[in-house]
Amino acid sequence: MTPSRTSGQRGVLALFPELTDVNGDAQNALVLARRAVWAGHLDIRVERLAAGEAPTSTPVAVVLGSTTDPVLPALLAALREVQDDLEGWIDDGVPVLAVGTGLEALTRAIVLAEGRLDGLGLVPAIAEPLPSRAAGDLVVRATEGDLVGYENHSRGLVLEAGVPPLGVVRRGVGDGRGSDGVRHGSIIGTRMHGPVLAKNPALADAMLAAALGGPVSVRGETAAAADAAAARIRTALLASA
Repeated sequence: MTPSRTSGQRGVLALFPELTDVNGDAQNALVLARRAVWAGHLDIRVERLAAGEAPTSTPVAVVLGSTTDPVLPALLAALREVQDDLEGWIDDGVPVLAVGTGLEALTRAIVLAEGRLDGLGLVPAIAEPLPSRAAGDLVVRATEGDLVGYENHSRGLVLEAGVPPLGVVRRGVGDGRGSDGVRHGSIIGTRMHGPVLAKNPALADAMLAAALGGPVSVRGETAAAADAAAARIRTALLASA
């Protein structure tokens, strides 16, 4: 498939939300679009791509949420159909947020109890089983500050040498080696649900700055209320980190 690129970069693309919204992670696309509008970019909207559909334009950002293990083969099949597009966007610097099993699907391989699934190979890592399931609050110290969310997963990423994680775990398990997620090219990956961008406006705005080519500053009562709600959640979680 030839990468689809047009000059109308107006969409935040939610990839296969019918497969990847089990923890509300596909709603990170809505968070990005709303914050872009609050910052004055009134033409930004959420676009949703269903499995089997072909992209028609280049998005400003991409969100790939999490799914369940039984659905992983279907997610991988859908991703392979748009892999050329996805690789083209990443090469062009389009920010990609990948959460949970969505992140695992971008790695080289996912090790399951019943065998191994090949990933897309866009992230130099392998997802391997943890000693026990990780479930609970997750606090990660990252470039954007202390990030909060919750985790519920049974595997961790083993990053290849020199590949940086998203950040260092202060509370919780993350990938089981003291860190969570990955930063690789324009890909940001994490185990944090929440949705993570709703709870962490600084991370959302950093992604938007990369997507839109400059700093963003949200304005208005609705934006202030959203940020205040996120601040209350973050304060409570950080107090116990």
